[in-house]
Amino acid sequence: MSIITLTTDYGLKDHFVGAIKGKIISEYPDTQIIDISHHIDPFNIAEASYILSAAYSSFPKGTVHIIGVDIERNTENQHIAMQWDDHYFVCADNGILSMLIQKIVPQKIVAINIHDRLLPDATDMDVFIKVACHIAKGGLLNVIGKEIKEIKTIVELQAVVEVDSIKGNVIYIDSFGNAVTNISKKMFLEVAKNRPYEIRVKNKTIKTIFPRYSAIATSDKFPVKYYEGEKMAVFNEAGFLEIAIFRSNPATVGTAATLLGLGYRDLITINFS
Repeated sequence: MSIITLTTDYGLKDHFVGAIKGKIISEYPDTQIIDISHHIDPFNIAEASYILSAAYSSFPKGTVHIIGVDIERNTENQHIAMQWDDHYFVCADNGILSMLIQKIVPQKIVAINIHDRLLPDATDMDVFIKVACHIAKGGLLNVIGKEIKEIKTIVELQAVVEVDSIKGNVIYIDSFGNAVTNISKKMFLEVAKNRPYEIRVKNKTIKTIFPRYSAIATSDKFPVKYYEGEKMAVFNEAGFLEIAIFRSNPATVGTAATLLGLGYRDLITINFS
């Protein structure tokens, strides 16, 4: 059975997500629809890019991912479909795939050109649904678009590497209040070359990146609870540097967002010596 995933900023209060699923089932009854997230901050393409980057590899090869964030087709943003790492992504060419293409070169990209084949009142999402179902049925990309070689990238999704530092930004605050950055573990290892380092987080310094959260409990003399509220850094399951508060809780312990004052786009610097 083919799989189509949905990642949008539509929320769940309104009818939109349900209507999308209804249209997909009407177009292709044999597909399975899975929600990745519908709580992306409105028009936040950096957040959507991270969420998708973190989630896509959990799905089988051949999965089609619809990204419903900032999808309006206009003079600046065309609609595209991309085959990448044997997955398919349908979205607007607004830079939302920047984080993916930093890792692996796309296998094929097309600019979607089926708009005039649909009804005059077809929405941008209707176009995405038609394309996604076509691909899920085994259809070729060339049938729904013209091949292109490049897509838009956005600077805020790319950390900057210098000789003795990496400068990145917070791109996502998760439900625990942890601040996810655009600094990847791969980038860190390539630049660090086993050198000492420190992470500058506003006016605070973190000198250790732990392999997992519980590794912060470095002494057998104190219970794990003793370390609650300590600031720390880890590389998360998606391979990106995360600034956190150990066992954070917005109502009691606090979070990286509240205690360290971290928010979207804030600068994070790693200095090497």
